[in-house]
Amino acid sequence: MSDFDAHPLLTGDTVAVWDVVCPGSLRRESDEECAVATHLVFPYRGAYVHHVGRAESVAEANQVIFINKDEPYRVSHPVDGGDAALSIGFSEAVLLEVAPRERLRRGWAAFNRSNLRVGADTQALAALLRHRLDRGAIEDLQAESRTLTLLRMAVGGRTYCPAVGRPGPRRLVDRAKLVLASDLSRRWTLSEIASEVGGSPVYLTQMFQQLEGMPLYRYQLQLRLGRALTLLGGYDDLTILALELGFSSHSHFSCAFKKAFGYTPSAFRRLAGIR
Repeated sequence: MSDFDAHPLLTGDTVAVWDVVCPGSLRRESDEECAVATHLVFPYRGAYVHHVGRAESVAEANQVIFINKDEPYRVSHPVDGGDAALSIGFSEAVLLEVAPRERLRRGWAAFNRSNLRVGADTQALAALLRHRLDRGAIEDLQAESRTLTLLRMAVGGRTYCPAVGRPGPRRLVDRAKLVLASDLSRRWTLSEIASEVGGSPVYLTQMFQQLEGMPLYRYQLQLRLGRALTLLGGYDDLTILALELGFSSHSHFSCAFKKAFGYTPSAFRRLAGIR
């Protein structure tokens, strides 16, 4: 079994929400396990790999991971530092009501893929929900409503469904994701990433754009901003946070944050109830 700590944030008849922290001590694949209910998992710190059969999905802040009820899966941690995620459990009835038909397996109340890439609006709502639940700054009724909204956003039209592609290019792109997630503060060059993953810079940029629907540099920016959503409560001086996440200045960070989420970092802190 995976070594993790699941802290309940919301327990209701419709949805349940946990904050799950894993030390990531196992680099190899864990033993198989199954969930007793379908879950959507929103990683917000670190990265790991989710395995279902022979399929693999990199789990990090730009992705939502689907765990189907009673479907065996395994996890591995090729990146040091462990990970943390917001995990939302719900019934088959909720799944059938919120998920578009094209996201489900025919004749089975289960998702037909293991992950989707989420947008900045979904990242922001997941972070707001977690911050408010963690601080007790939201009532259960509102929290359940916000959670259902998050589920609809995560599985609906605001997410990008990456192209499946051939196994070789997909593994190359997934390795690039893990490289970026391993050190968000580092200002990687394209040649350094290509060297790490074993491909040419030109081929890597072409395959990443083709399979993920966005350039490599924009993917890295969204990863950094997604991490910022988690760290805002721990920094009085946002300039320090900006520099530690690889931004050139406070103004660079604040501008990118507002463009992505619609709020300045300070305004988001107030909205999330962070003092």
